[in-house]
Amino acid sequence: MKITKKVTFIAKEEHIATVKKLLEDMVAPSLKEPGCLFYYIFQSQTNPRKFFAVESWADEASLEEHKHTEHYAYYKSHYEPFVDDKYTEELDLLDEKAYGF
Repeated sequence: MKITKKVTFIAKEEHIATVKKLLEDMVAPSLKEPGCLFYYIFQSQTNPRKFFAVESWADEASLEEHKHTEHYAYYKSHYEPFVDDKYTEELDLLDEKAYGF
């Protein structure tokens, strides 16, 4: 069963660039992982402190493997001092067939 989620990060004002770099560094290696269907990072145009990671995985096993990669471990061990808040929402992708899933 596919897992799609949106993770929201609220960067501390003085650490916007640091959070941006940490999140950008996750994209390329995550996209190379087996089971990664998509992995996008967005920054709000109206609130530059707000970032979104929108990711989809083929199944729970793929997501669990992602959580054991070197790049994930680096991100996980570094982001907390730079953010005021982080929260996750589970999503349903509508009209999956249009995307080829």
